Amino acid sequence: MTIEITDSNFQEVVIDAGKPAVVDFWAEWCGPCRMLTPIVKELSAEYENRVVVGKVDVDSNPGISAKYGIRNIPTLLFFKDGQVVDKQVGVVPKGALVNKIDALLK
Repeated sequence: MTIEITDSNFQEVVIDAGKPAVVDFWAEWCGPCRMLTPIVKELSAEYENRVVVGKVDVDSNPGISAKYGIRNIPTLLFFKDGQVVDKQVGVVPKGALVNKIDALLK
C-alpha cells in the first residue's frame, strides 16, 4: 500500500524506517504525476514489507519538498539507510524503477 508521507511524518516513515524507501513527490494537478501513480501503486504492492513506498503532495508539504530541492515533479527519491542514494525525475517505464529499487535491496 502506498503511504501518504507528510512534513510531519517523513522522519518516522522514511528516515527511521529501517528499510529502503521510495518517495514520489507529486501534485494532483500534474498530468505526468497522475501517469506515474498506477506504477507507484504496483511497486508498493510488489515490494510490500521490503521497501517503504510513499507519496508526498508537494502543495501540502512544502517543507520536505524544499529540504530535498524538489523543483520538478514527478520526482522519485530513493533512500537507503536514511540517505538519498538515487533520484528519478519525470515519467519512466516501470522496469527502470524496478532496477533502481532492486539496487536498493542489494
